[in-house]
Amino acid sequence: MRLLLLLAMLAVSASSWSYEYPINDPYLATIAGTPGPLKADLPADAKLKIRHLPKTTAWKIPEAMWYSARLEYSYRLQRGPAPLIFAISGTGGFHNSGKNLALLKAFYQAGFHVVGITSPTHSQFVVAASRTGVPGHQRNDAKDIYRVMQQILGEIGHRDRITGFNMVGYSLGAANAGFVAELDSRERKINFDKVLMINPPLSLYSSISKLDRMLQNIPGGLDNFNLFFDRVVQAITNAYKRSSRVEFSPDIVFEAFKANPPTTEELAALMGVTFRLSSSALIFTADTRTNFGFIKPANVTLTRNSSMSLYAQPSIRVGFTDYYHEFFWPFYEPQYPGETRDSFAEQHSLRSIQDFLQGARNVGLFHNRDDVILAAGEIDWFPTVFGDRATIYPNGGHLGNLEYTEVMAGIVGYFK
Repeated sequence: MRLLLLLAMLAVSASSWSYEYPINDPYLATIAGTPGPLKADLPADAKLKIRHLPKTTAWKIPEAMWYSARLEYSYRLQRGPAPLIFAISGTGGFHNSGKNLALLKAFYQAGFHVVGITSPTHSQFVVAASRTGVPGHQRNDAKDIYRVMQQILGEIGHRDRITGFNMVGYSLGAANAGFVAELDSRERKINFDKVLMINPPLSLYSSISKLDRMLQNIPGGLDNFNLFFDRVVQAITNAYKRSSRVEFSPDIVFEAFKANPPTTEELAALMGVTFRLSSSALIFTADTRTNFGFIKPANVTLTRNSSMSLYAQPSIRVGFTDYYHEFFWPFYEPQYPGETRDSFAEQHSLRSIQDFLQGARNVGLFHNRDDVILAAGEIDWFPTVFGDRATIYPNGGHLGNLEYTEVMAGIVGYFK
């Protein structure tokens, strides 16, 4: 087994022998990303078209969420025949958030039709496209994404100009892509030619637990959460004012600290806060959507004039693991009488579709050996399952090297 693992690692790492991404601290790499001169040369303007799908769920949308009633997506088509790529954003990301936008630019520049898909953990997706309103259930999320993709194809038309279908996702979007690919292998409603998963978590529960623990690195401990959080919010506010983006995403947080990165411990804490901001929006939206009574009392009805500030602090205090244990699992438990809390968590890991991933020659993987959202040893699972379809880079943190010239060329080259 050890010999097979070594041979697999040598095979998948061959493309990285000339790899020279310069940031070796995985937390700094995650937050700082790729230095400007080393970034792939991409168009300044993606010139994407933005559309909204018709309301796709039968449930009555609360008045307070009227602004998320229709799911937004972005796309751009080549003038002539070309293959199409769906790009799924990471945790809490909009269809044209920073990293997804970079992928859309790179693929369009390489001659593909492109479509940007919002993460199923983004509040707009939860409201407008989720059948359950409680995201994180990988198979349910895959069904929602798969349905949205088909609706988008029906809207943009020009099927005669689409010569094939592909999919890419990063971070949680990569895990989503894996489950969508597994669903498509059975239903064959799109028939993906190629799928690429970039820096996915292996176990969703393991990764969210690690992200929650990162907050323990706040200087002075969790008792100083408010002080540290206020500092982060101020930096984010300044970065947001400088940004041309109209929506919040983790990319805005990372942008805020590129020029003056904190210590390694503070970087870990910053990552924890970044994902806590995403989780708080997700949890509050899911709670309001289902009227579960987790953050907002079930007997309170919110209107478009209701103040949300009352629920902001409780939402920020709730982590991903709190969401799993106190909301997600209790919500789904009645539907899965044979499952335990732990076995249900395993159903949302990539191990639950390992047989599919091991045999799916059309599904590839790009990952970093020092990815900070993985637990110790988890990276070794990927080359044993994907074999020669995996590329494992020695450093880059969590997506820090996504826009690095060699990595972006490899991503595009995988589909070419």
